[in-house]
Amino acid sequence: MRTRVMAAAAGALALTLGLTACGSESASGSGSGDGDKLTVGATPTPAGEVLTYIKENLAKKEGLDLRITEFTDYVTPNTALQEGSLDANLYQHTPYLEDFNKSKGTSLVPVTEVYLPALGVYAKKTKDIAELPAGATVAVPNDTTNEGRALQLLASKGLIGLKKGAGSTATPEDITSNPKKLTIKPLEPAQLPRALEDVDAAAINNNYALDAGLDPKKDAILLESPKDNPYNNVLAVKKGDQDDPRVRKLAKLLTSPQVKQFIEDKYKGSVLPVETS
Repeated sequence: MRTRVMAAAAGALALTLGLTACGSESASGSGSGDGDKLTVGATPTPAGEVLTYIKENLAKKEGLDLRITEFTDYVTPNTALQEGSLDANLYQHTPYLEDFNKSKGTSLVPVTEVYLPALGVYAKKTKDIAELPAGATVAVPNDTTNEGRALQLLASKGLIGLKKGAGSTATPEDITSNPKKLTIKPLEPAQLPRALEDVDAAAINNNYALDAGLDPKKDAILLESPKDNPYNNVLAVKKGDQDDPRVRKLAKLLTSPQVKQFIEDKYKGSVLPVETS
């Protein structure tokens, strides 16, 4: 079945995204037990939609009884995976996974890359990133890796300069130049689409942008390039489960030509399937 669960917030932490939003219960499929049961956690868009396509069209042929549990935050799916209530999850990139392991003491590993959900900068009043006004407030995700990712994106257009060597964990303290005197405002990622009413621009993760009705390819005033991008989302499991036959079946389906075509048709360049050899 496809189930959306409620996430309880413990407060926003600097190294996490916090538990801010909640979902409601829904079902997709009867869970009839036609194959090996595999429970996978996912954010609703695009991960939940990709997994639902697999469940409805491909899983049964592989003898896989796929159950989907949806989350509206980025912390609970990893906690649930570590604790064993999930068999796998799909929603995060490897830099976030590695930082989560380091900060939370978990032992989660990637199995395969699936797609790139491009991070974009959005604005209500500005149509071109070059026209962002002096003194503008730009909201960014407040977790370690996505904050750094957003700052790198701003730096790619010369809006800010960053210390040499500042990578995916860059913070506002690493800013060395700020010609427009931008104010960087870290917020929990789920809040960023709503924050567009109160800030000049916001760097929003792809899943939250899509959930809010934004079209990354059309609406973003600055969008990540897929070239040499380290932020492809991965299927993840607890260490030791990489070779579980059920996991390998799902990994095969997630990188299949059918799923690639589904992603291309549905998201039209806003989400990009990973090229596999």
